[in-house]
Amino acid sequence: MAPRKTPRVTRNPDLIRGIGKYSRSQMYHKKGIWAIKAKNGGVFPHHDATPKPQTLASKPPKFYPADDVKKPLLNKHKPKPTKLRASILPGTVLILLAGRFKGKRVVFLKQLPSGLLLVTGPFKINGVPLRRVNQSYVIGTSTKVDISGVNVDKFNDEYFVKEAQKKKQKGEGEFFEAEKEEKNELPQEKRDAQSTVDSAILKAIESVPDLKSYLGARFSLKSGMKPHELVF
Repeated sequence: MAPRKTPRVTRNPDLIRGIGKYSRSQMYHKKGIWAIKAKNGGVFPHHDATPKPQTLASKPPKFYPADDVKKPLLNKHKPKPTKLRASILPGTVLILLAGRFKGKRVVFLKQLPSGLLLVTGPFKINGVPLRRVNQSYVIGTSTKVDISGVNVDKFNDEYFVKEAQKKKQKGEGEFFEAEKEEKNELPQEKRDAQSTVDSAILKAIESVPDLKSYLGARFSLKSGMKPHELVF
């Protein structure tokens, strides 16, 4: 520590470290504190402290809650739109590799905002309705269908969301009775949308020879076939 440049001036110099030359009562008279009290009626003058600006928002709390309070984490990640495979274009015939309609050939219509593919059989040919498919589970072929006359602007991800079914509460009398399972029927609006899309695609399919039978046949591998050498 560097030494002080100016000597320390005090009214009560230290005899030894921690012990002053004058006592407490002597310093009371030496500093003139008695005169200050006598001037203010025997009481030290009191000045109201200036209010400090409130900075409670910036200061952390002095105490922590006994229980852990869960706070939602901020998700700063912005999802990027799924890049469509270069071989998949509107009207391309795709082969489904997974799901209920595995092995069926379908016609690609457009890519939805979620990144999924909107495809159709058509339903009258191979029984595949309008549905969403992940492009990871399809194979693009070189066959294409002219879908310029098909309007698919109204189809989005919300179109395929199923309404939550209300659970029926069972009473005591109905507990031992056999309940009949009600089949979920497709709304008439979706039936009309399916027929509208299929009717426009069927006209383009019928104009190409053997394309209808090609879409109706299921894709499968036979013994001796090498998938990596096939040209679709």
